[in-house]
Amino acid sequence: MIISQQKPIEEILGYLEGESNIFLLGCKGCAEACETGGEKQVLQMKETLTKEGKNITGTCVIDFLCDKALAKTRLFAHEGKIGKADSILFMTCGIGVQATSAVLPKVCHPACNTISVGGARGEWRGEERCNECGDCLLDMTGGICPLTACTKGLINGPCGGSKDGKCEFEPDVRDCGWMLIYERLKKLNKLDNLKKIIEPKDYAKMNPPKDIRSTIMWSLEQKQVN
Repeated sequence: MIISQQKPIEEILGYLEGESNIFLLGCKGCAEACETGGEKQVLQMKETLTKEGKNITGTCVIDFLCDKALAKTRLFAHEGKIGKADSILFMTCGIGVQATSAVLPKVCHPACNTISVGGARGEWRGEERCNECGDCLLDMTGGICPLTACTKGLINGPCGGSKDGKCEFEPDVRDCGWMLIYERLKKLNKLDNLKKIIEPKDYAKMNPPKDIRSTIMWSLEQKQVN
């Protein structure tokens, strides 16, 4: 299971500044188990944002947002409501945001941070990857993670080795991650994001936090600590 924690509401509202119409998207998989993106949490977010003056054009909770084919199929029925929205707020892990934003021509905002629990875990294996950094940057980069799309994990643009849109590490087979981000932001009319400087990451957030290590989310042998 991939662990996620909801971002502070102040950070979420910052993402939504200047936007009036929002579509909410949750996940019945890991996010529901973490109580960050199930039906209950999506309805709570709807209530919170409505009180903040936002118009919620619609909501949807999909079994697994990390499955692009499933997400695209399920969201087809909500096409009209999504079309009326200025953006989509994703209540799921970083993989869910990346996979679903790849099939939606909309501005996407992450409502959660993905938390490391160490080691490997099950996920739908698409092209998207999440480093579980504990401080999701996908709002700034159009739903493409610079930590995994870029072989060097650069967070403020490409390196000097990028040429003709290809990564210097594997130019025959790998696109430059930041070229992909540029093209996505251009499509979304959000190129101004590239003018903003992302603060250096606090990599300590990539370590499994104590409150996770003391639960069965970390190890089945653990007992819940009250």
